[in-house]
Amino acid sequence: MAQAKKPAAKPAAPKAVVEAPVASFDNIEVTPPVPKKSQWEYKDRLYELTNNTTPLVFRVPTMHTSGKPLLYFDKELGYQREIKYATNQRSCFVDEQSGSATLGRIVFRDGQLMVPKEDVVLQQLLSLYHPYTLDGRIKEYKPEVEAEEEVDMIEIELEAMNAAKSMDIDEAEAILRVELGSRVSEMSSKELKRDLLVFARRNPYLFLELANDENVHLRNIGIKAVEANIIKLSPDNRTFTYANTDRKLMTVPFDEHPYSALAAYFKTDEGMEVLNVIEKRL
Repeated sequence: MAQAKKPAAKPAAPKAVVEAPVASFDNIEVTPPVPKKSQWEYKDRLYELTNNTTPLVFRVPTMHTSGKPLLYFDKELGYQREIKYATNQRSCFVDEQSGSATLGRIVFRDGQLMVPKEDVVLQQLLSLYHPYTLDGRIKEYKPEVEAEEEVDMIEIELEAMNAAKSMDIDEAEAILRVELGSRVSEMSSKELKRDLLVFARRNPYLFLELANDENVHLRNIGIKAVEANIIKLSPDNRTFTYANTDRKLMTVPFDEHPYSALAAYFKTDEGMEVLNVIEKRL
């Protein structure tokens, strides 16, 4: 008996292909990368001539010539770069300029020049690159720096004045002898105190240096001992002797100040004994 044919198998339904969603940027705002901000601060700047010079008109060279070279050594590039200030260029360096250049003028009046913030090229030239700036003839006025320097100076003056106020007469005489010489021997204590305070106010750095130098006091003792005829210094400034016996005390080393050498001698073991005797006789 014939067998019935089996029905043909239905073909498998094709699998659905799931496609990944395609991102659309139609509604997305892409922010472009922000360039790094220039470190140059845009502001009006005042430039001054140094050394308290205030000529009515002072012209600064603006381009390189054989008589007045305007060159800047660029450490990063490793060579000298020619400078020319042109009002229609974006750089003061010739190798960065293009096309015809309109030469600008730099004129100080009464020792000052105000440069607006829009003239960045001139500001950078005067602040960073011009030879007159590098050698100290021109400087940018910076109120905060001036204030800091003034505060430092006032503090030093106060320190020196306080030290002078608390200083005894012998120390005052030793310091003023460096400044006034033998005149201090004829001054009264009030005169010494007055001149010491004036010296501390006018030259506080030198005053504090002398106040902290122990040799100043020893030199003063040596000078007073010679003035009091306790010891003598030979006419050639080479030998110290005892005044009453002419016995040699010490020989001054070649090319050294006699009283500086005597101060150094007072620090030795032998010199300390001599110093004690001199101080008692003074």
